[in-house]
Parts: sequence; structure tokens; C-alpha cells
Amino acid sequence: MKLECKIEELKNKISQVERITGKNLTLPVLSSILLIASDKSLKLRSTNLSLGIEVEIPAKVEKEGIVAISGSVLGGIFSNVIQNENIFLESVDGNLLVTAKKSKIKLKGQPHDDFPTIPRVEGVSFEMDSKKLIEGIKSVYYSASVSDIKPETSSVFIYTNEENLVFVSTDSFRLAEKKIKIKNLPEISGILIPFKNIPEIMRIFGDFNGILKVCFNKNQISFSSDNLYLTSRIIDGVFPDYRQIIPKNPGTNAVVLKQDLLNALKISNIFSNKFNQVNLKISPQEKVFELSSANNDVGENKTHLDASLTGDNIELGFNYKYFLDCFPSITTDSMSIKFSLASGPIVVSPVNDPSFTYLIMPMNR
Repeated sequence: MKLECKIEELKNKISQVERITGKNLTLPVLSSILLIASDKSLKLRSTNLSLGIEVEIPAKVEKEGIVAISGSVLGGIFSNVIQNENIFLESVDGNLLVTAKKSKIKLKGQPHDDFPTIPRVEGVSFEMDSKKLIEGIKSVYYSASVSDIKPETSSVFIYTNEENLVFVSTDSFRLAEKKIKIKNLPEISGILIPFKNIPEIMRIFGDFNGILKVCFNKNQISFSSDNLYLTSRIIDGVFPDYRQIIPKNPGTNAVVLKQDLLNALKISNIFSNKFNQVNLKISPQEKVFELSSANNDVGENKTHLDASLTGDNIELGFNYKYFLDCFPSITTDSMSIKFSLASGPIVVSPVNDPSFTYLIMPMNR
């Protein structure tokens, strides 16, 4: 392999693929990035067997070839390179020579014959704006369980409902649902993307502007553009039928300003106990919306908020951390909080925006 390419493009792509390298004692080549020079481009490929990525940059290829180099070493070198110039790469006896204007580096290569292929997913496909994908995932992923004991809840669940692509996650204590309108969607009964893959998907496509092709089958899902291909494993499981626990006729409704509630929760947090419990009291007749918390080592606090209240009186406790997590997904100045019973879920949503719904299970007082 022998080629020339722009150093800035190579630096950016290495930072993308390096974090998807894996650590596997039985397959040490997973810790490397595979560099493939062919035609007029250089491809960089890495995988941890759950996620796989391939990116492509233009290059002046003098000699085609393949070499595998430690991802952490490549990442360390190029994260400290700032020159805006061309760089020369050449493989010699399985190693890689990196030549720039003021430096010459030799990197030890690894046998690349055992490097796994990145699966080319074939199945149902559709196209969507990358920003809508990230919006959907960001709105719900924090509600997924971080434990792998129940893989179906340690995931982001995606399905279609009419013209909506619906994103859902839950850890059994809270649940987030986001509906994104997309035209010409195929019918999707359900896709479970592992939670541990979600941060990398958000990182890779967070700054990407453009249309993504999404393709999936029962085992894999892929997201691709002209020079970027990412594939993720899909969990084989059944997501809980969460729609039956969403209250149909809540007995109590409160509408409050998002910023007022956020400030009150932050104050209540200071006085919350070791279980992060904050108590809520609502009395529509007396026009009372009160947050309170108490800690034997700190003190106690009661905060009253202005709110539009209807329905029955209610008192309950909840984990304030669960409440705080949903605020970035609330895009309006005011938010609606609904209750059916003190033992039922708290239902949070933006006012006049049915696309996002968040459920929090109350705590026993």
C-alpha cells in the first residue's frame, strides 16, 4: 500500500472509527483499525463485533493494499497532529510508514487476515434526515436500563405508527417515548438497538447533516451515507407492551413553566434523602403546587410554584433525578404533568406537543 491524502481528513476519520475498536483476548486484531487503499480512496474500518464502521476518504493511491494498525496508537498520533498538509502512508512488511513534512513514523502492524468483515445489511430500507434520527434517540435513550440482565429494556426500541417513527426506552422505573414524523416509512414492528451502542451512534451522526439510508433485518441495522457506513447488532427480544400503562383519563392535571419547575427541583435536590426522593402535593381547590424534601443531615425545604391546576388532590413522592432527565426533551416553555392515582405513573409532556411523553413511577412514601 502506498498513498497520499489530506492529513485533516484522515485525522477526523481516525477519531470516528478508533472508539469502535474492541478488546478481545481471543481476537486481538479487533483492537486495530483496518486501512484499505484501493482505486482513488482510503477506507478505514473497525468493529467490536456489536458495532462496525467503515469510512472513506479521497486519496491519491499509488499502490493498493491493506494493513491493520492499533487504533489507540493511530488515535494518539493523529490527535496531536495539527499541520494542514498532505501525509504519505506506505505499508512495508506489514508495518505502516507515516511521513509528513516534519516527521516520519513507523507503526507496527498486526496480521489482518483475521479481521472480521463488516456485514452489509440487506433487508427493509428507508431514508431519513440524520437530525431526526438523533432527535429521536436523544429524546429517550437516558430512560433505558444500563443493566444487561433484561436486554430488551437495555435498548432503544423503534417501531412505526402511521406516519411516525416511534422511539421508546424504559428501565421499568420511567419510560420515554418520542414520535418523529417521516414520510414513506415501511412497516416496522420493532427494532431493539443495544443501549451500549447508542452513545457511539449519537457521536458519529451528531454533527452529520444529510440523508441517511437505514436498512435492517432481524439481526442487524445499518446507517449509511456516501462515505460512511455504520452497522449495529439488534437484540432478539420483545419490548414490554408499554402503551397499556399510559393513563387514558388522568384525574389531575398541572401546567407549570419549565424553568420554574427546573429551579424548584434543583433546590429540592439539596435536601433530598439518599433515595433522591422529592415529594409533590397538588390541591387544585386551594391552588397549591408544592415540592418538598427533607434530609436529617441538611434540613428541609418546601417550594410553591404558580401552576394551572385541575382535578383531584394528590400527594406522592418521586425520584428527582428521573424528572430532571426529561427536561432536555421538553421543547416548550410550559409542561403538562398528569396523574391518575397516587400509585400510578406521573405523565410528563410539553404543552401542545403530543410527540413526546415521559412516565415516572412514584416512590412509596
